[in-house]
Amino acid sequence: MWVVKIGGSLNHDPALPLWLDLLCQLGGGRVTIVCGGGRFADQVRLSQTHWRFDDLPAHNMAVLAMAQSAYLAHGLNPKLRIVDSKAEMLRVLHSGQCALWLPMEWLRDKPGPYTNWDNSSDSIALDLAREVNAERMLLVKSCAIDPAAALEDLGAAGVLDRRFITLAGGAAFPIDILHHSELARARSLLLGDYRPIGSA
Repeated sequence: MWVVKIGGSLNHDPALPLWLDLLCQLGGGRVTIVCGGGRFADQVRLSQTHWRFDDLPAHNMAVLAMAQSAYLAHGLNPKLRIVDSKAEMLRVLHSGQCALWLPMEWLRDKPGPYTNWDNSSDSIALDLAREVNAERMLLVKSCAIDPAAALEDLGAAGVLDRRFITLAGGAAFPIDILHHSELARARSLLLGDYRPIGSA
């Protein structure tokens, strides 16, 4: 299984439908898409700055922002199958379809070490990838990506959050950071490493 995180910054980008089409066409049976919060999450930050409420409600609002982006993606490509649990995700993948994940498991009723802005949608997607023993993770970004940069460099530059860098050190699968213009590279990766879920 692959986890593909689509940055929320693509929510208003013409490339978004192209990415969804590519993943739907080539990712059936093995790709789960995670969407970033984008402007929905930006609004949470603005509201928290204005009203100065705690990080716990801001965290839950940011998780719901990711869900809004997922529904946006589904609106653009209804062939994607929305799932809100890992069990349902596996059922969708076993049926040969591409899963679109709602991170509702990340809603919290008590504050914890990860209910803050150090834990972004990138880290939440990486948590999912680790939990399901993903074979590969792709992160699609709209900002410039230095192909020679290490993950630590991207973390220092703010491209990835601090928790992601810590988690990535123990990941047992490759992690690729792609610019949203790199559709051809993503296609090559998907075609070159294709192995349907459940195959030997």
